[in-house]
Amino acid sequence: MSDATLHSTTQDPADFAVQIADSIESFIVAVTEVAKGDEPDSAVPFLLLEVSQLLLTGGRLGAHEDIVPEERYEADTGPDLEVDELRERFVVLLDPVDVFSEVFDPYEPRKAPVACRISDNLADIVTDLGHGLAHYRAGRTTEALWWWQFSYFSNWGPTASATLRALQSLVAHVRLDQPLQELDGLDTDEDLAEEDLAEQAGRVMVQEIAGPLGLRSAP
Repeated sequence: MSDATLHSTTQDPADFAVQIADSIESFIVAVTEVAKGDEPDSAVPFLLLEVSQLLLTGGRLGAHEDIVPEERYEADTGPDLEVDELRERFVVLLDPVDVFSEVFDPYEPRKAPVACRISDNLADIVTDLGHGLAHYRAGRTTEALWWWQFSYFSNWGPTASATLRALQSLVAHVRLDQPLQELDGLDTDEDLAEEDLAEQAGRVMVQEIAGPLGLRSAP
């Protein structure tokens, strides 16, 4: 498939829906497998790849014209995916680099960064994607596409973008042999100012995290 076809906003809606759904289902399956911790040495690079690919799917949804659901009210999809175990597994797997700082709106002036967790973000993304997937599997294709597009703008898109920046920064720090600023002990429930983030930040040497997380520093 050519790039022109891949990014087309005028292709057959059924083909577009199948491609989006396949990508989203692939992400959920892949992230669930990573969370099992069977291959911890490749966890971070694999998450970097999967989140990057998911954001391509999000970009296609974002570039598409507004998708309008067929019904006025959203149909009940039943209970959302259970993600507590997924979140807890990532808390363990990504320690001590789970916590990172993020500015949610780059266009809001002088906004202080807040503490986030990669584990929370991944669980939230899977919840949003799984909700749309339930519509899709029930045959409500337009409803699924509407939900994925809406939640891409309102929640999982910004969350995935923040997660990608954290993962890319982590890989870059290790590959460039640069120490990381540790945010251990930072309470993600607190609204801390920038100076508080700096005050609580400790030093974590790259060699302490490179092996367990599947990364190797530059020679």
